Amino acid sequence: AIQGIGGSECASCVDANPYMSKQELYAIKTGSKVRDDISGKDCVQYGKKAESYLRELFILDFPEYKVNYHEFDIFFNDKYPFVFATLDGELTDLKGRHGILEVKTTEIHCQKQWEEWTDDTIPQNYYCQVLHQLLSTLNYNFEFVVLKAQIKYHDKNGKLHIKVNHYFFERSDMINDMQYLLNAEIDFNNHVQK
Repeated sequence: AIQGIGGSECASCVDANPYMSKQELYAIKTGSKVRDDISGKDCVQYGKKAESYLRELFILDFPEYKVNYHEFDIFFNDKYPFVFATLDGELTDLKGRHGILEVKTTEIHCQKQWEEWTDDTIPQNYYCQVLHQLLSTLNYNFEFVVLKAQIKYHDKNGKLHIKVNHYFFERSDMINDMQYLLNAEIDFNNHVQK
């Protein structure tokens, strides 16, 4: 396993991860707790299998982007190599700017979860991941992120509905948030290394 902080862990550093507290992540990173194996969970398996199809749909729906995907590429921040990420896709827009594609699948079970997904906002843990990916790739000059979210939910009659949203983020609009997360990750890593 790679030592450091990955995209699915970064939100824990600012207590914005509903699945893992900062204390739990610290215990895992310092070896006093074994990470739970969630790879067999249905939602994880679904997300893993759906990613390639959703990426292909993105290519069809947004032909203005060139999309590349390299499954085993890991990006590290040059100055802080414990900050790393893998990407669901690398984008190039019509102006030649480079960006990141992030693909999410989620299932809504309660009203509180719906409130985190609006036309303009995403859950805090996913926003942290967007920031973290930009931090991990700073030396690659990625200027934006597009997050494609497939949201599943059942109505009161049990009928399945699927909604797909796209969220567009510009790095230049997120500098302060990126710095806040980076400071938290540096602080967390310093405690782990003690």
